[in-house]
Amino acid sequence: MKKDLSVMIKPASSICNMRCKYCFYHSLADSREVFSYGLMNENTAKNVIEKAIDFCDGGSVCFAFQGGEPLFAGKEYFEFFVKHADGYSQGKCKLYYTLQTNGTLIDDRWAEFFASNNFLLGVSLDGDADANRFRKDAEGNYTFPKVRAALEILKRHNVQFNILTVATAYTAEYIERIYSYLTCEGFIHLQFIPCLRPFEDKSESQLYMTTEQYGAFLIRLFNLYVKDYVKGNYVSVRQLDNYVRLFLGQKTEQCGVEGHCCHQFVIESNGNVYPCDFYCVDEWLLGNINDANLDELAQCERAKEFIKESLVIPDKCKKCAYFRVCRAGGCKRMRADRDYCEAYRKFFGACLPLFRVFLAGEKSGGKSRG
Repeated sequence: MKKDLSVMIKPASSICNMRCKYCFYHSLADSREVFSYGLMNENTAKNVIEKAIDFCDGGSVCFAFQGGEPLFAGKEYFEFFVKHADGYSQGKCKLYYTLQTNGTLIDDRWAEFFASNNFLLGVSLDGDADANRFRKDAEGNYTFPKVRAALEILKRHNVQFNILTVATAYTAEYIERIYSYLTCEGFIHLQFIPCLRPFEDKSESQLYMTTEQYGAFLIRLFNLYVKDYVKGNYVSVRQLDNYVRLFLGQKTEQCGVEGHCCHQFVIESNGNVYPCDFYCVDEWLLGNINDANLDELAQCERAKEFIKESLVIPDKCKKCAYFRVCRAGGCKRMRADRDYCEAYRKFFGACLPLFRVFLAGEKSGGKSRG
């Protein structure tokens, strides 16, 4: 039976040349017995490829590379990976490749490779130079100039990319300026990813949005989003796109908005498999791709427990007028970090009438939302 599958791969584990103040994967790796598993070898890469293609049984497979910084695995690794995947699939499966990068290692050779193999990149950029204040390299240098140069290289080679922005308390305060900068630079595929505290950390700082800040952030961002849509200048903001899909009764493509977890496979460089990028910790280790196939890993008790945990809906959410679009606050990792219930109430209470703009567009067959 054909299945569509997305596999997230950590080919360089937690190895990175950046020391971003808010890096969630650094905090996860730091909590494990082993901080970094080094670089993925060819045997493990083969097992990832072959078992993913076998699992999908003629469907599609998206290989999504993240880190750390995945480019530390080296261009030869990615050339081998793509060649072996194409050879093993032999056209039976549709293969897609995505990669999330800090952008500092990109040059013309990398860009040529990404373009020729149809990679979709997610490049981390928090807005203008000042907004990138939390993104420094291992020597303490700001990386904004390198990332902007890398984006120009990607444009020159016609590489598809999205901008990934970590949404901090600072972002919330200056969202109009940050959104304006990104869109004026021609970046129209955006993701704003709320900054999460490490597990058990309840500290407050300029990194983390309070409930009040998050509610105001969503309202102000949605108004910018709607204004551009109405003017015919649609900008894709992933979280908001998915809220609109829920409002229109359509299927979402982002598990963090769906309201419950789904089967995912995140594979560390040594082959360790976890159920979610936010839970690559020893407690949630499902097994190893070198020892088991994906069917076995998906059906193991720990994987089932992970899904089951996310299906519990608080009583207050069952009675809430906004449940259809809020889905109990979405991602369970966000719910574990902070109760944003009042933020969502304020957002949907203020903005739900504006969602009708997209309903009118659907009925008239009007503007595209991507």
